[in-house]
This record gives sequence, structure tokens and C-alpha cells, in this order.
Amino acid sequence: MEKGTITLIGATTENPSFEVIPALLSRCQVYVLQPLAVEQLLLLLQRAMATDVALKELTIDVQETDALLRASGGDARRLLNTFELCVHSARRQQGSSTVVVNNALVKEVVQNNSARYDKQGEQHYDIISAFIKSMRGSDPNAAVYWLARMVEGGEDPIFIARRMLILASEDIGNANPNALLMATTTMQAAQMIGWPESRIILSQCAIYLACSPKSNASYVAIGSAQALVKETGDLPVPLALRNAPTTLMKKLDYGKEYQYSHDGEGNFIDQEFLPDKLSGTRFYAPGNNPKEREFGVLLDKLWKGKYGV
Repeated sequence: MEKGTITLIGATTENPSFEVIPALLSRCQVYVLQPLAVEQLLLLLQRAMATDVALKELTIDVQETDALLRASGGDARRLLNTFELCVHSARRQQGSSTVVVNNALVKEVVQNNSARYDKQGEQHYDIISAFIKSMRGSDPNAAVYWLARMVEGGEDPIFIARRMLILASEDIGNANPNALLMATTTMQAAQMIGWPESRIILSQCAIYLACSPKSNASYVAIGSAQALVKETGDLPVPLALRNAPTTLMKKLDYGKEYQYSHDGEGNFIDQEFLPDKLSGTRFYAPGNNPKEREFGVLLDKLWKGKYGV
């Protein structure tokens, strides 16, 4: 390919990022084909009736096209295949060379027109992404729609529940601690029940998460702490915080200066818990929601501004 010895032209219904090896993909120019517009699909339909060897011999009365276009999903091949099946079915039912095609006939022929959904490919990732972003964006209507797309596509209910469990902590956190409990219970219930009943439980949880106050403070806190750990390395644990299960460790003053917090007023004693080098470093910044504002007031009272709460 690099030398021009061969010219490769390929077509795939899958996302090449998933299905074509990187070495080959990097040497190709990728063109993305979008679903055909309604006007284009109708033009193809008219052309087929006018030029197809079998269809042009018939008198076809296309009274309605909504169901036919919906069944095509913007795919010309699917449109023509479905139309041909409808025509054959109509001839058998109506018994003449004049056939009527309408929405009812299309629904009868197609029977189960599931929305396009590939559990192993791009649709799998795109729709779960839209689902998560809808809940994060506090839109229960969009969340239920994308959930329905996954339900109709036969997605694994445990996969859906697991992603909601992650969102409950990452995007809601302590703004509504019950969200994590709700998502955990939902996942357990989905494991016990399965399809189709678990769709109701998943819907309830998705709506609850979408309507909950949002905070990513816990997510940001652990990310900041991990970044600092990578930067500062293995800082020693302060002696006061070390465990002293042996006599030698006690002689080395492990745990000697530790003060039991419950012995203090309000179950609190002002002492250092971070490595000396990191004293005063703040990772957690309470979110701007009622629950975490309470946390902020408490932390400010206890630490008297040490962490800049």
C-alpha cells in the first residue's frame, strides 16, 4: 500500500477504529457514510418501482411511507429489501397485480423492527455514553430514551446497572449519598430478575440519578491525590499514625503520639494525618449543594481554615 503496488478499497458497517488493525488503518483514508435522508430514500423507492425488472410490471400504490422509512434506518439496502418483502406479501394477500403498501402492511411484515444497536461495536459505546451524559446533565427524559434504546437492542442489564453505579459515585457522590445505595440495589435486583422486568428497575434508578443533585468532588479528590502520589512518591507515614504490634516498634515510638479522636470534645482532636511534607494539602473541596455545604461548615469548624474549606 505504501509503495502503491496495491490499491485497497473497502467498505464496512462497523467502526474501523474497532475492526481494522491500526497499522492498516493508519495507511488508509477513511470516509464516513451517513444515513440517507428521507428525500433520498423516497427517490430510491421511486426509481426501484420504475426500473426494477419485477416491480415495474406491477401497479404499486404506496399509500404511506412512515413505517417503511423507519424500518430502513437510513439504509438503502434495508429499504429496498423491506419494500420487496412488502410487495410480495401484498400480492399474496390481495391476489392481484395491483398492490397497496401502507404502514400496517410494513409493520406486519417487519414484525420486530428493533432500533439499530450493536452490542459489540460503536452503537454500544455511543448510546451508553449518551445515557450517562443525560443523567449527568439531569435530563430524566433523555436518560429513559437512551435506556429504551439499549433495552430494545438487547443490551446486558448488568452492564447498564454497572454504569449507573459508577455515575452514582462519580457524578452525584455526597450531594446525595443515597444515590449509591439506590444504584447498588438496582444492580443486585437486575442480577436477580433479568429481562424484561428489570427494565422497570433500571428506569426507576435512571430517573432517580438524573433528578439527584450533582457533585464530582469525590472524583476530583481521588484524581488529585493520585496525581500527587505519583509526583511525591512514597512519603513516610508519620510515626504517630503507624501501627505498633511488636515491642521493637513501640520502642521506635510507632504510634506514640497518636491521640484517639473519640477522647476529644465532639469526637475530634486537632492532629496531623498527612505526611509532614504535604501538611495542609487539600484534595476534597465540598460541592455547592446542601449536603456538602454542611460538610464544608463542619470541616471549617474543626480545622479552622487549615484546608481552606
